Amino acid sequence: MQPYFFPYIGYFHLLHAADTLVLYDNLQYTKRGWINRNRMLQNGSDVLFSIPLRKASDYAAIDQREVSPDFDRRKLLNRVRAAYQKAPNFTAAMDLFATAVDYPESNLFRFLKHSIQLLCDHLGIQTSVIDSSAVPIDHSARGQDKVLAICRVLNAATYVNAIGGVELYDQAEFSKAGIDLRFIQSENRPYQQFNHPFIAWLSILDVLMFNSTEAVREWVENGYALVANPTPVP
Repeated sequence: MQPYFFPYIGYFHLLHAADTLVLYDNLQYTKRGWINRNRMLQNGSDVLFSIPLRKASDYAAIDQREVSPDFDRRKLLNRVRAAYQKAPNFTAAMDLFATAVDYPESNLFRFLKHSIQLLCDHLGIQTSVIDSSAVPIDHSARGQDKVLAICRVLNAATYVNAIGGVELYDQAEFSKAGIDLRFIQSENRPYQQFNHPFIAWLSILDVLMFNSTEAVREWVENGYALVANPTPVP
């Protein structure tokens, strides 16, 4: 998987389901994706928050991108603080977010990996994390071919992917390689977001603000199924 900054809870379902996460560092950075941004709640609406990046080539890999030297960390933290300060689990969630945002690292990949590990530790997820560049394969491979190559080197019996990848992979090709292909079917659990209508699949930040750590851990552990043919997420 690509590294994401405070992704939605389905990412942590994926992490919990896997023995090993291969985190793409040498994959091309994609603009307008979720690598360095996500959605949070502000005044009853979902809005984007992001980690600004230094300008670079459109072809640069994730580990070749850098956090902008002009990144105003205080501004982002103040924005989140203003949006969530009355949330029931504000203090714990805000402390976690601040630790991630204030991490003194300019390399985007290492910055994101730190935040993912921070969240895994907080949620009790013990999945090992491997940088994709450390796996001895032909890294010029793309898409499904690259995934299969990584699975073979790691002797994977099962490859687990997020539900968004259902159109990207061929069950028959994985079966031919002796690998079971499964997707994460996350359970949507509405929770109280102040007095606003519920907005699903926001950043894990939102989940942590409105739910106790124990409740989020239980959702991470039990709130998903591994399926071969998932139904679309509503």
